[in-house]
Amino acid sequence: MNTPVIIALGSNDKGPWTDMGALLDAAVHDLESAGVSGLRRSRWWRSAAWPNPGDPAFLNGVVRGYWDGTAAQLMATLAGIEDRFGRQRAERNAPRTLDLDLIDFGGEIREGPDLILPHPRAVDRLFVMGPLAEIIPDWRDPVSGRPVTALVATARVGRDAVPVER
Repeated sequence: MNTPVIIALGSNDKGPWTDMGALLDAAVHDLESAGVSGLRRSRWWRSAAWPNPGDPAFLNGVVRGYWDGTAAQLMATLAGIEDRFGRQRAERNAPRTLDLDLIDFGGEIREGPDLILPHPRAVDRLFVMGPLAEIIPDWRDPVSGRPVTALVATARVGRDAVPVER
């Protein structure tokens, strides 16, 4: 099958890692170990927490890779990785060690009770569209057909997102 996939990564709680960049690097390694092949990643981007900017700032990025399975299997894999990284789901939008979102699964459009593709809020988040434009500048939203460059310009959430130089 080898479906092209786009996954967003984010953290605003470094947990036991030295910093959030090290945590996200470890998460990319876990994605590879779990079977997401041919990974290419963006730079990490920093932005204020949303919706509560009083929470710790986020570090986010995007990877593109390939998955030899179903979207449901990939979602289960992502949830397992989040769990291994200590993800707690006690409160919506609370600080978290790792957030993995399936942004695109081979351009598939799906709206089910357990999975919506592409990710329904990604196009409005600069901390997703900015990194995505770095690694796939010709990507288009499967729903609207809008190019990622236009989505970067119109994203309303995370307008303060900027790449972190490493």
